[in-house]
Amino acid sequence: MRHPLNRPDRADARQQEKGNRVWSAQDVARDQVRRQANGLDMAAVAEKVTEAVVRERETAEQLRRGGSLSEFQTDPERLAAIWAAKHVEWRRVRDLMAQTGWGVYEPERDTEGSTWAREHAERREGALAARAAFEARRRKGEDELRAELWLSAAPSRLIRAVADRAGLVPSQVLAQLAERVVVSEDGTVSVPPFMPSR
Repeated sequence: MRHPLNRPDRADARQQEKGNRVWSAQDVARDQVRRQANGLDMAAVAEKVTEAVVRERETAEQLRRGGSLSEFQTDPERLAAIWAAKHVEWRRVRDLMAQTGWGVYEPERDTEGSTWAREHAERREGALAARAAFEARRRKGEDELRAELWLSAAPSRLIRAVADRAGLVPSQVLAQLAERVVVSEDGTVSVPPFMPSR
């Protein structure tokens, strides 16, 4: 059972939160447009731009009125942001095709899109690795106990003196004491004699 004083480090919590933000609205839009645009000609891309304009306007208007956008969408602000980002990305693809004279869109020829996809894959891998490390630390920490201990004056002086002689800090002496605790069958607790060491 996890002790109530065992709390994950703030850095671990921040890392976990960062891992949950791998897919921004722009990331979702870029990924979807990149996949959907593959093989489309200029006319089809222009239709997608028009659709994105309409959907961006609808979601923004619905959000202003405070209504639900979809029974499947729990975050109407995020959906509106995704459609706004899709509109921008479809326009970028359209403009790129017009500038380069491509007959159809090919994601691998899109330098900007390919750079984004590569960077996003790297961020995603980093986030997954950080999440796995966080989970491993959390699992390891379930058996650990972090406690703040207040001792009266006499035991405090004794622990400090022992720590000074051994070149340790008091918490290290207490940890070594705790590691050597022996509990007998009748419940008696004792610590065999030992020399604190680094």
